[in-house]
Amino acid sequence: MSKREIIENICYTDLVYGRINKKLNISFSKEQIEGFLGRVLKETDESCFIRKGKNFYVFNTENNIRITINSNTFRIITVDRIKESGS
Repeated sequence: MSKREIIENICYTDLVYGRINKKLNISFSKEQIEGFLGRVLKETDESCFIRKGKNFYVFNTENNIRITINSNTFRIITVDRIKESGS
């Protein structure tokens, strides 16, 4: 599975928008979340797209986040802050 295929097929559930806002401590609209994550996915090097089990994990250190994507449906499951080392 390539980065391009993941980006082209990405989708969201209604519940995930609230989860993303809560986990990242932001208050973005659905459109803002989709725009932000779309930009992050495009900017992230393909080597940071890792398939593990039934999910893809996309690590973006510039934005300090990890995006979890279901590998079968391409649905965003959640977005977490990456713990900074030494914090």
